[in-house]
Amino acid sequence: MNFLKTSVIATTCVFSAASVADERTPSKEGAEVYFISPKNGEIISGPVTVKFGLKGMGIAPAGVEQEGTGHHHLIIDAPLPPVDDYIPMDENHRHFGGGQTEVTIELKPGKHTLQLLLADQYHLPHLPALYSEKITITVK
Repeated sequence: MNFLKTSVIATTCVFSAASVADERTPSKEGAEVYFISPKNGEIISGPVTVKFGLKGMGIAPAGVEQEGTGHHHLIIDAPLPPVDDYIPMDENHRHFGGGQTEVTIELKPGKHTLQLLLADQYHLPHLPALYSEKITITVK
């Protein structure tokens, strides 16, 4: 009986992951997401204003289905999440579902990593995923 329950749960998880992967919105060829500011290696006095850049696609708020668009997610001091699943929402994964292209944040003094990840109306990364280079900044 435990084997049967485990098999059903495992099969459900596989189908759930497959259906999420099947739902991914295509990104445009040549599209890029990047930081306008701050720059990699920059030493900054807080608070930190982060400006998001996007080339080859447009911005649309979460919940709005429009071809060739997405919205930004800022990953702070964390690795890139799996790009074939929904982006987590916590202090390390900030969502900008209103279509924002910049934010001012408070970061503790020290080194921090930042990375951008673009996602569709459902917070699911595009296919192929569009993410920036991970940058490191120092807050003094």
